[in-house]
Amino acid sequence: MSGAEAPDAVDSRRPLWVVPHEVPAIVPLPSRSTEPRWVGVYRWAAVGGDLLAAMLGVSIALLTRFGYHVGPSYLVVSSVLPLAWVAAVGLSKGYDSRFYGAGPDEFRSLLRAGVGLTAAVAMTSYVTKAEIARGFVVLAIPVMVVAALLLRYALRKDLHRHRVRGRCMHRVLVVGRSGPAATLCEHLESRPTDGFRVVATCRPREDGDGPLHPEELDEPDILAAADRHAVEVVAIATDPELAGQSLRRLSWALEQRGIELIVSPGIIEVAGPRISVRPVAGLSLLHLERPSVSGGPHLMKAVFDRIVALGIVAVLSPVLIGLALAVKLSSSGPVLFRQQRVGRAGAEFQMLKFRSMYVDAEERLSDLYALSDGNGVIFKMRNDPRMTPLGRWIRRFSLDELPQLFNVLRGDMSLVGPRPPLAEEVALYAADDSRRMLVKPGMTGLWQVSGRSDLSWDESVRLDLRYVDNWSMTLDLLILWKTVRAVFYGAGAY
Repeated sequence: MSGAEAPDAVDSRRPLWVVPHEVPAIVPLPSRSTEPRWVGVYRWAAVGGDLLAAMLGVSIALLTRFGYHVGPSYLVVSSVLPLAWVAAVGLSKGYDSRFYGAGPDEFRSLLRAGVGLTAAVAMTSYVTKAEIARGFVVLAIPVMVVAALLLRYALRKDLHRHRVRGRCMHRVLVVGRSGPAATLCEHLESRPTDGFRVVATCRPREDGDGPLHPEELDEPDILAAADRHAVEVVAIATDPELAGQSLRRLSWALEQRGIELIVSPGIIEVAGPRISVRPVAGLSLLHLERPSVSGGPHLMKAVFDRIVALGIVAVLSPVLIGLALAVKLSSSGPVLFRQQRVGRAGAEFQMLKFRSMYVDAEERLSDLYALSDGNGVIFKMRNDPRMTPLGRWIRRFSLDELPQLFNVLRGDMSLVGPRPPLAEEVALYAADDSRRMLVKPGMTGLWQVSGRSDLSWDESVRLDLRYVDNWSMTLDLLILWKTVRAVFYGAGAY
């Protein structure tokens, strides 16, 4: 044909995805832009919680700074500040439904809003020459942020409880070949608290690798499948056939239908801070940053560990002395149990614990291996006969591990890190497992707050490797927070 290019030839041997070549703007398309009811309920609950947190912060600041004698100017400021706080959270994407119930972005937005509001108040005070007491601002906004974080955390936990029961979920269509699509389905369904329910899968016409979970579609047209199942999200498993211009046209079509598009890059166990998209040569390329295992951030971690460990020792010194006396009086033997463990880069050190077993426990170990409740590498018994009555109790609440604070002060361990292994366990490590030793072992970690001895060996290794690959101070603080709950419930502690 003259004046027009011939259409590209299609290789019949390749699987075909049916993607619209053109979506005219004048053609009305079905739309699901209306948000589910639970999204609106969650958003209004979040706004109400933020207003409550702001009023609490303002009230505490006023009473602390001025008592019951508050001037009219501060009454005006106190009335405006809660509204400004909600606006700041909104500008920081704190009410973006994409972050509801999953990931740290919802909490980061509150922290950004707190910093931004502080800067805005300072600039407004400077420009208008208004005399706002620094004590009022320094107290009101931090209390506001902390209260908002706690209320948002409670709201998120309530959402998680609903999602575990199958409510408040996003309907997802997974698109991809059988293998990658099945893997993506498995990951999306492994954590219902993230809010994704796979209702259908769509694969290439000629992909005959076998059935997909949970439902295999005969209809290969992605848009038809999305309309048929009324999905809110289309998730693309890694596939070279659905990329470039085809994926771009698909995103346009889904955008007009109000359907969210997410693409799995095929990289697992890597957290968001290590992943960035950068434009290179007109392409959006995914960059994977190297994990931080040394340098300045880890120097900050070492300083943080020692300061916090010293503070805990000072606060809990009566408890430590009381436990030491109890161990000494309850059974014969030393107060502390010392054991060689392997630390960072294979360096061995002597780990300290309160003795929870009888003095002949090591000699009796070989007779009990066949009765292990552990995961094949770590020996554990739920009803270990070598344990003293007091030892069973202090293990239940992890009190036997408190002397490891002195290992932290000596620099052998960290507050948070992989579990400190025995030399015989290290001898059984596969090549990937040894990556756990790039950082110092910790008193607590992802392994400890996720089930401890109830986990399989592969799950334990996966969690430790996830920690090594994605370490950050924020992750350490989150694990320390979760440790309190894990110790209280005692899950997997024996």
